Amino acid sequence: MVLVRLTLLVFLAVLLAGTCRLVAGAGMPATFVFGDSLVDAGNNNYIVSLSKANYPPNGIDFDGHQPTGRYTNGRTIVDILGQEMGMGGFVPPYMAPETAGDVLVKGVNYASGGGGILNQTGSIFGGRINLDAQIDNYANNRHDLITRHGEVAAVSLLRGALFSVTMGSNDFINNYLTPIFSVPERAVTPPEAFVDSLIAKYRQQLIRLYLLDARKIVVVNVGPIGCIPYLRDTTPSAGAACAEFPNQLARSFNRKLRGLVDELSANLTGSRFLYADVYRIFSDIIANYKSHGFEVADSACCYVSGRFGGLLPCGPTSQYCEDRSKYVFWDPYHPSDAANALIARRIIDGDTADISPINLRQLITS
Repeated sequence: MVLVRLTLLVFLAVLLAGTCRLVAGAGMPATFVFGDSLVDAGNNNYIVSLSKANYPPNGIDFDGHQPTGRYTNGRTIVDILGQEMGMGGFVPPYMAPETAGDVLVKGVNYASGGGGILNQTGSIFGGRINLDAQIDNYANNRHDLITRHGEVAAVSLLRGALFSVTMGSNDFINNYLTPIFSVPERAVTPPEAFVDSLIAKYRQQLIRLYLLDARKIVVVNVGPIGCIPYLRDTTPSAGAACAEFPNQLARSFNRKLRGLVDELSANLTGSRFLYADVYRIFSDIIANYKSHGFEVADSACCYVSGRFGGLLPCGPTSQYCEDRSKYVFWDPYHPSDAANALIARRIIDGDTADISPINLRQLITS
Protein backbone atom coordinates (compact mmCIF):
# COMPACT_ATOMS: atom_id res chain seq x y z
CA MET A 1 0.00 0.00 0.00
CA VAL A 2 2.85 2.38 0.92
CA LEU A 3 4.60 1.51 -2.35
CA VAL A 4 1.44 2.30 -4.33
CA ARG A 5 1.13 5.68 -2.61
CA LEU A 6 4.77 6.50 -3.23
CA THR A 7 4.43 5.52 -6.88
CA LEU A 8 1.36 7.73 -7.24
CA LEU A 9 3.14 10.66 -5.57
CA VAL A 10 6.13 10.26 -7.87
CA PHE A 11 3.83 10.14 -10.89
CA LEU A 12 2.01 13.30 -9.81
CA ALA A 13 5.30 15.08 -9.12
CA VAL A 14 6.60 14.22 -12.58
CA LEU A 15 3.31 15.31 -14.15
CA LEU A 16 3.30 18.64 -12.33
CA ALA A 17 6.97 19.22 -13.13
CA GLY A 18 6.25 18.67 -16.80
CA THR A 19 3.38 21.13 -16.65
CA CYS A 20 5.55 23.73 -14.94
CA ARG A 21 8.26 23.34 -17.57
CA LEU A 22 5.69 23.78 -20.29
CA VAL A 23 4.42 27.15 -19.02
CA ALA A 24 7.58 28.43 -17.29
CA GLY A 25 8.55 31.92 -18.36
CA ALA A 26 5.50 32.33 -20.56
CA GLY A 27 4.06 35.19 -18.50
CA MET A 28 1.18 35.69 -20.91
CA PRO A 29 -0.69 32.86 -22.61
CA ALA A 30 0.60 31.20 -25.75
CA THR A 31 -0.77 32.78 -28.93
CA PHE A 32 -1.89 30.91 -32.04
CA VAL A 33 -2.66 33.06 -35.09
CA PHE A 34 -4.75 32.05 -38.10
CA GLY A 35 -5.50 34.35 -41.00
CA ASP A 36 -4.50 36.00 -44.24
CA SER A 37 -2.02 38.67 -45.33
CA LEU A 38 -3.33 41.07 -42.68
CA VAL A 39 -1.55 38.96 -40.05
CA ASP A 40 0.94 36.80 -42.02
CA ALA A 41 4.34 36.96 -40.29
CA GLY A 42 6.28 35.39 -43.17
CA ASN A 43 4.76 31.99 -43.96
CA ASN A 44 4.48 32.83 -47.65
CA ASN A 45 8.25 33.31 -47.76
CA TYR A 46 8.53 29.51 -47.77
CA ILE A 47 6.01 28.59 -50.46
CA VAL A 48 5.82 29.12 -54.21
CA SER A 49 3.34 31.95 -54.48
CA LEU A 50 2.69 35.21 -56.31
CA SER A 51 1.56 36.64 -52.97
CA LYS A 52 4.73 37.64 -51.14
CA ALA A 53 5.98 40.63 -49.18
CA ASN A 54 9.59 39.64 -48.50
CA TYR A 55 11.04 42.48 -50.54
CA PRO A 56 11.49 46.21 -49.92
CA PRO A 57 10.03 48.63 -49.17
CA ASN A 58 7.87 46.30 -47.06
CA GLY A 59 9.22 46.26 -43.53
CA ILE A 60 10.92 49.63 -43.83
CA ASP A 61 9.69 50.55 -40.33
CA PHE A 62 9.99 47.07 -38.81
CA ASP A 63 12.85 46.09 -36.48
CA GLY A 64 16.00 46.13 -38.61
CA HIS A 65 14.21 48.01 -41.41
CA GLN A 66 14.16 44.87 -43.55
CA PRO A 67 11.28 42.98 -45.18
CA THR A 68 10.14 39.92 -43.23
CA GLY A 69 7.14 38.79 -45.24
CA ARG A 70 4.72 41.07 -43.42
CA TYR A 71 2.44 42.94 -45.79
CA THR A 72 2.98 46.37 -44.28
CA ASN A 73 5.68 48.90 -43.53
CA GLY A 74 6.02 47.70 -39.94
CA ARG A 75 4.00 45.48 -37.64
CA THR A 76 0.79 43.57 -38.15
CA ILE A 77 -2.16 43.84 -35.79
CA VAL A 78 -1.19 40.64 -33.95
CA ASP A 79 2.41 41.84 -33.56
CA ILE A 80 1.11 44.93 -31.81
CA LEU A 81 -1.37 42.97 -29.70
CA GLY A 82 1.52 40.88 -28.39
CA GLN A 83 3.67 43.92 -27.64
CA GLU A 84 0.90 45.86 -25.94
CA MET A 85 -0.08 42.88 -23.79
CA GLY A 86 3.50 42.13 -22.81
CA MET A 87 3.61 38.74 -24.45
CA GLY A 88 7.29 39.11 -25.32
CA GLY A 89 8.56 38.80 -28.87
CA PHE A 90 6.69 38.16 -32.10
CA VAL A 91 4.85 34.89 -32.73
CA PRO A 92 6.99 32.95 -35.25
CA PRO A 93 5.65 31.73 -38.61
CA TYR A 94 4.83 28.03 -38.81
CA MET A 95 6.81 27.52 -42.02
CA ALA A 96 10.09 28.83 -40.61
CA PRO A 97 12.47 25.89 -39.97
CA GLU A 98 13.26 27.16 -36.47
CA THR A 99 9.60 27.06 -35.41
CA ALA A 100 9.85 23.71 -33.67
CA GLY A 101 10.45 22.09 -30.30
CA ASP A 102 10.07 24.32 -27.25
CA VAL A 103 9.40 27.35 -29.48
CA LEU A 104 5.87 26.01 -29.88
CA VAL A 105 5.14 26.62 -26.21
CA LYS A 106 4.77 30.38 -26.79
CA GLY A 107 2.59 30.01 -29.86
CA VAL A 108 2.74 29.90 -33.66
CA ASN A 109 1.53 32.06 -36.55
CA TYR A 110 -0.15 30.02 -39.32
CA ALA A 111 -1.48 32.94 -41.41
CA SER A 112 -0.87 33.11 -45.13
CA GLY A 113 -1.23 35.88 -47.69
CA GLY A 114 -3.96 34.95 -50.15
CA GLY A 115 -5.52 32.37 -47.85
CA GLY A 116 -9.25 32.15 -47.32
CA ILE A 117 -12.08 30.27 -45.69
CA LEU A 118 -12.84 28.49 -48.96
CA ASN A 119 -10.16 26.28 -50.44
CA GLN A 120 -10.46 27.80 -53.93
CA THR A 121 -9.93 31.33 -52.64
CA GLY A 122 -6.65 32.93 -53.71
CA SER A 123 -5.97 30.41 -56.47
CA ILE A 124 -4.92 33.35 -58.65
CA PHE A 125 -1.72 33.46 -56.54
CA GLY A 126 -0.88 29.78 -56.90
CA GLY A 127 0.52 28.87 -53.50
CA ARG A 128 -1.26 30.00 -50.33
CA ILE A 129 -2.28 28.26 -47.11
CA ASN A 130 -6.02 28.32 -46.69
CA LEU A 131 -7.75 27.98 -43.32
CA ASP A 132 -8.29 24.22 -43.57
CA ALA A 133 -4.55 23.74 -44.15
CA GLN A 134 -3.67 26.19 -41.37
CA ILE A 135 -5.73 24.15 -38.94
CA ASP A 136 -3.98 21.01 -40.21
CA ASN A 137 -0.66 22.67 -39.38
CA TYR A 138 -1.89 23.58 -35.92
CA ALA A 139 -3.02 19.98 -35.40
CA ASN A 140 0.55 18.88 -36.24
CA ASN A 141 1.95 21.27 -33.63
CA ARG A 142 -0.60 20.11 -31.08
CA HIS A 143 0.53 16.54 -31.66
CA ASP A 144 4.17 17.62 -31.22
CA LEU A 145 3.33 19.34 -27.91
CA ILE A 146 1.55 16.24 -26.63
CA THR A 147 4.48 14.04 -27.67
CA ARG A 148 7.04 16.26 -25.96
CA HIS A 149 5.16 17.24 -22.82
CA GLY A 150 2.33 14.78 -22.33
CA GLU A 151 -1.37 15.19 -23.05
CA VAL A 152 -2.38 16.75 -19.72
CA ALA A 153 0.24 19.51 -19.88
CA ALA A 154 -0.27 20.19 -23.59
CA VAL A 155 -4.04 20.39 -23.35
CA SER A 156 -3.75 22.67 -20.33
CA LEU A 157 -1.46 25.00 -22.29
CA LEU A 158 -3.74 25.08 -25.33
CA ARG A 159 -6.96 25.59 -23.41
CA GLY A 160 -5.39 28.58 -21.68
CA ALA A 161 -3.92 29.97 -24.90
CA LEU A 162 -5.18 32.83 -27.03
CA PHE A 163 -6.36 32.00 -30.54
CA SER A 164 -7.14 34.62 -33.17
CA VAL A 165 -8.70 34.09 -36.59
CA THR A 166 -8.65 36.86 -39.22
CA MET A 167 -10.30 35.45 -42.32
CA GLY A 168 -12.81 36.29 -45.01
CA SER A 169 -11.42 39.30 -46.91
CA ASN A 170 -9.77 37.18 -49.60
CA ASP A 171 -12.93 35.16 -50.10
CA PHE A 172 -14.40 38.35 -51.50
CA ILE A 173 -11.41 40.27 -52.94
CA ASN A 174 -9.62 37.27 -54.45
CA ASN A 175 -12.56 35.04 -55.17
CA TYR A 176 -16.08 36.41 -55.55
CA LEU A 177 -14.93 39.84 -56.75
CA THR A 178 -11.96 38.76 -58.88
CA PRO A 179 -12.83 39.50 -62.54
CA ILE A 180 -11.68 36.16 -63.99
CA PHE A 181 -13.71 34.27 -61.38
CA SER A 182 -16.53 36.60 -60.43
CA VAL A 183 -18.53 36.67 -63.67
CA PRO A 184 -19.28 32.91 -63.77
CA GLU A 185 -19.36 32.65 -59.97
CA ARG A 186 -21.79 35.53 -59.48
CA ALA A 187 -23.95 34.35 -62.37
CA VAL A 188 -24.82 31.13 -60.53
CA THR A 189 -24.27 32.20 -56.90
CA PRO A 190 -26.14 35.27 -55.62
CA PRO A 191 -24.35 37.30 -52.92
CA GLU A 192 -26.47 35.96 -50.07
CA ALA A 193 -25.88 32.34 -51.12
CA PHE A 194 -22.13 32.96 -51.35
CA VAL A 195 -22.07 34.52 -47.88
CA ASP A 196 -24.06 31.60 -46.52
CA SER A 197 -21.55 29.15 -48.00
CA LEU A 198 -18.73 31.04 -46.30
CA ILE A 199 -20.45 30.99 -42.92
CA ALA A 200 -21.27 27.28 -43.22
CA LYS A 201 -17.63 26.46 -43.96
CA TYR A 202 -16.36 28.81 -41.25
CA ARG A 203 -18.64 27.12 -38.69
CA GLN A 204 -17.00 23.77 -39.42
CA GLN A 205 -13.51 25.25 -39.13
CA LEU A 206 -14.11 27.07 -35.83
CA ILE A 207 -15.70 23.95 -34.33
CA ARG A 208 -12.69 21.94 -35.45
CA LEU A 209 -10.40 24.39 -33.62
CA TYR A 210 -12.52 23.92 -30.51
CA LEU A 211 -12.24 20.14 -30.82
CA LEU A 212 -8.46 20.63 -30.98
CA ASP A 213 -8.55 22.39 -27.57
CA ALA A 214 -8.94 26.04 -28.61
CA ARG A 215 -11.09 27.74 -25.98
CA LYS A 216 -10.28 31.48 -26.05
CA ILE A 217 -10.88 32.53 -29.64
CA VAL A 218 -10.94 36.06 -31.06
CA VAL A 219 -12.80 36.10 -34.39
CA VAL A 220 -12.03 39.21 -36.44
CA ASN A 221 -14.67 40.26 -38.97
CA VAL A 222 -14.10 41.55 -42.50
CA GLY A 223 -13.17 45.22 -42.74
CA PRO A 224 -14.57 47.82 -45.15
CA ILE A 225 -12.91 46.22 -48.17
CA GLY A 226 -14.60 48.64 -50.56
CA CYS A 227 -12.41 51.39 -49.12
CA ILE A 228 -9.04 49.80 -49.92
CA PRO A 229 -7.08 51.58 -52.68
CA TYR A 230 -7.32 48.54 -54.97
CA LEU A 231 -11.12 48.46 -55.01
CA ARG A 232 -11.33 52.26 -55.16
CA ASP A 233 -9.20 52.19 -58.32
CA THR A 234 -11.00 49.23 -59.90
CA THR A 235 -14.43 50.76 -59.21
CA PRO A 236 -14.12 54.14 -60.94
CA SER A 237 -17.89 54.66 -60.86
CA ALA A 238 -17.59 55.24 -57.11
CA GLY A 239 -15.59 58.42 -57.72
CA ALA A 240 -13.84 59.49 -54.54
CA ALA A 241 -16.03 57.30 -52.33
CA CYS A 242 -15.58 53.71 -51.20
CA ALA A 243 -16.90 50.98 -53.49
CA GLU A 244 -20.31 50.15 -52.07
CA PHE A 245 -20.95 46.60 -53.34
CA PRO A 246 -17.84 45.10 -51.68
CA ASN A 247 -18.78 46.84 -48.43
CA GLN A 248 -22.32 45.46 -48.71
CA LEU A 249 -20.85 41.95 -49.02
CA ALA A 250 -18.63 42.56 -45.98
CA ARG A 251 -21.55 43.84 -43.88
CA SER A 252 -23.72 40.88 -44.88
CA PHE A 253 -20.97 38.45 -43.95
CA ASN A 254 -20.30 40.25 -40.67
CA ARG A 255 -23.94 40.16 -39.56
CA LYS A 256 -24.01 36.40 -40.01
CA LEU A 257 -20.57 35.99 -38.49
CA ARG A 258 -21.71 37.73 -35.31
CA GLY A 259 -24.61 35.29 -35.11
CA LEU A 260 -22.21 32.38 -35.63
CA VAL A 261 -19.91 33.60 -32.85
CA ASP A 262 -22.89 33.91 -30.48
CA GLU A 263 -24.08 30.44 -31.49
CA LEU A 264 -20.71 28.79 -30.88
CA SER A 265 -20.24 30.57 -27.54
CA ALA A 266 -23.61 29.28 -26.37
CA ASN A 267 -23.19 25.71 -27.60
CA LEU A 268 -19.51 24.83 -27.11
CA THR A 269 -18.92 24.15 -23.44
CA GLY A 270 -16.11 26.14 -21.87
CA SER A 271 -15.51 28.29 -24.95
CA ARG A 272 -14.95 32.06 -24.91
CA PHE A 273 -15.48 33.47 -28.39
CA LEU A 274 -14.90 37.19 -28.94
CA TYR A 275 -16.22 39.09 -31.96
CA ALA A 276 -13.84 41.87 -33.01
CA ASP A 277 -15.66 44.45 -35.14
CA VAL A 278 -12.75 45.66 -37.26
CA TYR A 279 -15.24 46.85 -39.88
CA ARG A 280 -16.52 49.40 -37.38
CA ILE A 281 -13.06 50.31 -36.05
CA PHE A 282 -11.47 50.77 -39.46
CA SER A 283 -14.47 52.64 -40.87
CA ASP A 284 -14.13 55.09 -38.00
CA ILE A 285 -10.41 55.54 -38.72
CA ILE A 286 -11.13 56.25 -42.40
CA ALA A 287 -14.06 58.58 -41.74
CA ASN A 288 -12.29 60.52 -39.00
CA TYR A 289 -8.72 60.14 -40.17
CA LYS A 290 -7.61 63.64 -39.27
CA SER A 291 -8.71 63.29 -35.65
CA HIS A 292 -6.69 60.05 -35.52
CA GLY A 293 -3.54 61.85 -36.69
CA PHE A 294 -3.58 60.85 -40.38
CA GLU A 295 -3.39 63.06 -43.45
CA VAL A 296 -4.36 60.52 -46.17
CA ALA A 297 -7.09 57.90 -45.81
CA ASP A 298 -7.88 56.85 -49.36
CA SER A 299 -4.54 56.23 -51.07
CA ALA A 300 -1.62 53.87 -50.64
CA CYS A 301 1.64 55.15 -49.21
CA CYS A 302 3.53 52.64 -51.37
CA TYR A 303 2.28 53.11 -54.90
CA VAL A 304 3.02 52.45 -58.56
CA SER A 305 -0.08 53.46 -60.47
CA GLY A 306 -3.72 54.36 -60.15
CA ARG A 307 -5.57 57.36 -58.79
CA PHE A 308 -5.33 55.84 -55.31
CA GLY A 309 -2.16 53.82 -55.87
CA GLY A 310 -4.18 50.64 -55.95
CA LEU A 311 -3.51 49.10 -59.35
CA LEU A 312 -0.17 47.35 -58.73
CA PRO A 313 1.37 45.73 -55.64
CA CYS A 314 3.98 47.48 -53.55
CA GLY A 315 7.46 46.44 -54.65
CA PRO A 316 11.09 47.47 -55.16
CA THR A 317 10.20 49.83 -58.03
CA SER A 318 7.44 51.56 -56.06
CA GLN A 319 7.57 55.06 -54.71
CA TYR A 320 6.53 55.50 -51.09
CA CYS A 321 5.58 58.34 -48.81
CA GLU A 322 8.17 59.89 -46.54
CA ASP A 323 6.04 59.81 -43.37
CA ARG A 324 4.24 56.48 -43.21
CA SER A 325 2.51 57.43 -39.95
CA LYS A 326 0.32 59.89 -41.87
CA TYR A 327 -1.20 57.24 -44.17
CA VAL A 328 -4.00 54.85 -43.22
CA PHE A 329 -3.01 52.44 -46.02
CA TRP A 330 0.45 51.14 -46.69
CA ASP A 331 -0.26 49.52 -50.06
CA PRO A 332 -3.30 48.72 -52.27
CA TYR A 333 -4.69 46.27 -49.69
CA HIS A 334 -3.16 46.61 -46.25
CA PRO A 335 -3.16 49.13 -43.39
CA SER A 336 -0.01 50.92 -42.30
CA ASP A 337 1.72 50.17 -39.02
CA ALA A 338 0.09 53.30 -37.56
CA ALA A 339 -3.41 52.14 -38.53
CA ASN A 340 -2.71 48.62 -37.27
CA ALA A 341 -1.69 50.10 -33.92
CA LEU A 342 -5.02 51.91 -33.55
CA ILE A 343 -6.97 48.77 -34.46
CA ALA A 344 -4.97 46.63 -32.05
CA ARG A 345 -5.45 49.00 -29.12
CA ARG A 346 -9.21 49.05 -29.61
CA ILE A 347 -9.28 45.25 -29.68
CA ILE A 348 -7.33 45.24 -26.42
CA ASP A 349 -9.28 47.87 -24.49
CA GLY A 350 -12.30 48.73 -26.63
CA ASP A 351 -15.90 48.77 -25.46
CA THR A 352 -18.54 46.26 -26.56
CA ALA A 353 -19.14 48.20 -29.78
CA ASP A 354 -15.55 47.38 -30.83
CA ILE A 355 -15.22 43.89 -29.39
CA SER A 356 -17.75 41.77 -27.54
CA PRO A 357 -18.81 40.39 -25.16
CA ILE A 358 -15.55 41.52 -23.51
CA ASN A 359 -12.27 42.97 -24.78
CA LEU A 360 -8.97 41.17 -25.14
CA ARG A 361 -7.49 42.43 -21.88
CA GLN A 362 -10.54 41.22 -19.99
CA LEU A 363 -10.34 37.83 -21.73
CA ILE A 364 -6.70 37.31 -20.82
CA THR A 365 -7.05 38.45 -17.22
CA SER A 366 -10.32 36.61 -16.54
